[in-house]
Amino acid sequence: MTSDKSEKILTFRNILNYSLSFILAGIFLYIAFHDVHFEDVLEIASNANPFWMLIFILLFYLGHIIRAYRWKFILHSVKPDTKFSHLFGSLMIGYGVNCITPKLGEVTRAVLFGKWEGLSRSSMFGTIILERIIDIIALAFSVLVAIVISTENIRESFPWLLTTVYISGALIIIFILFLYFILKFEEKFSRWIIQLLNRFSHSLADKVAYIFSMLTQGFFSLKGRKNYYITFMLSALIIIVYAFTSYIGLIMLNMQLIQPVTFKMGWVLMSISSIGVIIPTPGSTGSYHTLAKSTLVLLYGFGETVSAAYAFLTHIISYILFILTSVIIYFLFYKKKNIVTNTDISKSQVEEL
Repeated sequence: MTSDKSEKILTFRNILNYSLSFILAGIFLYIAFHDVHFEDVLEIASNANPFWMLIFILLFYLGHIIRAYRWKFILHSVKPDTKFSHLFGSLMIGYGVNCITPKLGEVTRAVLFGKWEGLSRSSMFGTIILERIIDIIALAFSVLVAIVISTENIRESFPWLLTTVYISGALIIIFILFLYFILKFEEKFSRWIIQLLNRFSHSLADKVAYIFSMLTQGFFSLKGRKNYYITFMLSALIIIVYAFTSYIGLIMLNMQLIQPVTFKMGWVLMSISSIGVIIPTPGSTGSYHTLAKSTLVLLYGFGETVSAAYAFLTHIISYILFILTSVIIYFLFYKKKNIVTNTDISKSQVEEL
């Protein structure tokens, strides 16, 4: 009886979460495209340069290949001989799932990779959370660089941007201190927190205990000065590749014929539009479009239509590649292993992340 009731609550909560994600995506899409004729957007997108589109696609894959290698070095102390095909395959399938259902992609990635490599799923969740923290720190850094190098008045166009960086920085510091206490005084600190929460809710205390265990396993996976340096360098390289991809996107749509485009422009565009990735919409749909278009219009004076075409084309290419690649990897290479069942990716795991 209790199990049925909790299942219904979880189902309702999942439906609510997914509904809010799609509603958010719809709102952001409306903001991005309500003042342009979509036929004109499609016409501009259809005239994209095929050669630069190919370069854009190659850079898209390069960025995620580097991501997979970074994950390999994060996992080095856990298992030094992880297969790159498993790293890249689970990464791309996770992103493909995220294009449809936010949050579930991270769970899918951890479950698949844990199965393929014979590793604990909870430790894999921990390494993915570690990756996300590194990504947020890198994003905050890239935004600060964008503010410094931008000759345009970025603070006036996006008055919330600097505040977001300050808040993100404060949260990162708080989280690092929190992790320090978890790692330094693992048993005492976690026991104290769990005992405190047990007074209010046993289920909440159990969930927090699991999260503590997951974080501890994930953060202890990154060991060794060499792995720290390589993870740092690869994180920097990922940002550079993403910025270059944004820059190539401008050339792909022949926007250099309207006004000169530079790598610096690509960096600023990448930094601001990447904030849209944090917003929980399916595959960053809507949130990315709004921020990319706003950056091009408000900072660089491009027209509404061509800016909307840039946001539409760069996003749809990435979206299709994520889904197509994940489907190909799963069905051609890994489905035959028959190692993932419906119960592997449980509702409780989705809730935990």
